[in-house]
Amino acid sequence: METEQLKQDIPIFRIGDTLNIHTRIIEGEKERIQVFTGTVIARRGSGLSETIALYRISYGSGIERVFMLHSPKIAKLEVVKRGKVRKGKLYFLRGAFGKKAKIQERIGVLPLQAKKRVATAEKALSEATE
Repeated sequence: METEQLKQDIPIFRIGDTLNIHTRIIEGEKERIQVFTGTVIARRGSGLSETIALYRISYGSGIERVFMLHSPKIAKLEVVKRGKVRKGKLYFLRGAFGKKAKIQERIGVLPLQAKKRVATAEKALSEATE
């Protein structure tokens, strides 16, 4: 039952990456899309209850927001920039600003997990077309 509700269009991203999350906001009878851009500082859970925490500095104060990854309120996820970090959680960014809050950009090949996901997706696609 859970597998039916999992989103299939989630891009591959890691801690330290900068994401654009397009969220659906319902105000009365109107629905609009609002974009939240931030750095992924934490990713926890699995399956339907997986969450990500994004952090950004806006007008001089830090904003941290937690999103349910498979929520129907999330319209789209985009990876803006890939970050090069060596930690699993980036909670130290909460009080940092300026150069201290800077994350180096990761350039190069996909991580091993991403390669495995891409390989299994391509395999499933080729089996479906046969």
